[in-house]
Amino acid sequence: MFLIAGEVMFFAGLISAYFVLRMGAAQWPPPLQPRLPVLVTGLNTLVLLGSSFAMVRALRARRDRTLLVRGLTLTGALGLVFLAVQGYEWARLLGYGFTVTSGAYGASFYTLIGVHGVHVLGALAWLAIVLAGVRRGHFVASPAAGLRACGMYWHFVVALWPVLYVAVYLL
Repeated sequence: MFLIAGEVMFFAGLISAYFVLRMGAAQWPPPLQPRLPVLVTGLNTLVLLGSSFAMVRALRARRDRTLLVRGLTLTGALGLVFLAVQGYEWARLLGYGFTVTSGAYGASFYTLIGVHGVHVLGALAWLAIVLAGVRRGHFVASPAAGLRACGMYWHFVVALWPVLYVAVYLL
């Protein structure tokens, strides 16, 4: 819980800085900057939300190791799809010349979305460790604190994304 509380404060600071930059700009997004891929990223948001549902199903099936492994694997696979689509979109934006050096718009976009991507990657690493443990018979019996903590962090990373999507892509 302390980790998640710290992460909430960290992202609150980043989002606040983003809004300060945005409100201080004469025009947002600045002219001649490519438009962000709203539709693809919206669909990708559904992929990430689906991973959270897979995690819920996995945690509910904790006593059935086969279902737990399937649920955690699906969670991880959907997380990887999310990152792959984000990477593809970043490559397209970079191809259009939209970089970190594209002023406050580019710097704030890549910082917010990139830091979230690093958190998803970290959550995937944690998930892989837990999945390996489950395959060896760990985390199946109560209290399975490591499994629950991984699930809580996954849900945090997933719940954060719609906030970022709305703030950065839609507003």
